[in-house]
Amino acid sequence: MPEPIISIRIAAAQDAELLAELGARTFAHTFARDNAPEDMAAYLAAAFGPALQAAELADPDTTFLIAEVGRETVGYARLVRSPAPECIPAGRPIELRRIYAAEAWLGRRVGAALMRACLAEAERQQCSVIWLDVWERNARAIAFYQQWRFVQVGAQDFLLGSDVQRDLLMARPVLAPALGAD
Repeated sequence: MPEPIISIRIAAAQDAELLAELGARTFAHTFARDNAPEDMAAYLAAAFGPALQAAELADPDTTFLIAEVGRETVGYARLVRSPAPECIPAGRPIELRRIYAAEAWLGRRVGAALMRACLAEAERQQCSVIWLDVWERNARAIAFYQQWRFVQVGAQDFLLGSDVQRDLLMARPVLAPALGAD
C-alpha cells in the first residue's frame, strides 16, 4: 500500500469549527482514559469551541498548520510566538502549542509531516528555538519529540479541570538536524 500524500496548509478563519472539533476529539481520545470525566469536560469546554479557535486564528502571533490527505483533515499543529519560560534557551522562541493527528492516522506519518512543516514555518518566521510542553505520562509523545531532537529543559504545572498535572518542557534549535524522525 503506497504512503498517503499528506499536504499541509495554513489555516484560515473559516477553519475555526474544524479545528475545534478535531482538537477536542483528538485530545479526548488521547487523555480521557487517564483522567476524571469531570476534569476532561471542564478542560475541553475551556480549550475548544469554534469561538475559541476563531480568536486563536485571529491572533497575529499564532499560526495553524492543517494536515490533509485528499479532502480529509488528518491533523493539525498550532505555533505561537510568545515569551517562553526561563528554562527555554535564549533567542527568538516559538511554542509548538498543539500537534494532533486524528486517531485513524496515528502512526501514518502525519506527526512527521506536521513537525517538518512546523520547523519550516519556525525558520520562515526567523525563530531560533522551538519549544513545547508535554504531559510527563504521555510516553508516546515524548518519544516522538525525542526523535526530533527535543530535549527536556524544565517542567511546569498544567491544570486539567481541577487536576494539577506535571508537564515536561522540551526545546530544540529550529535548525538542528532531526535524525531518525521519519
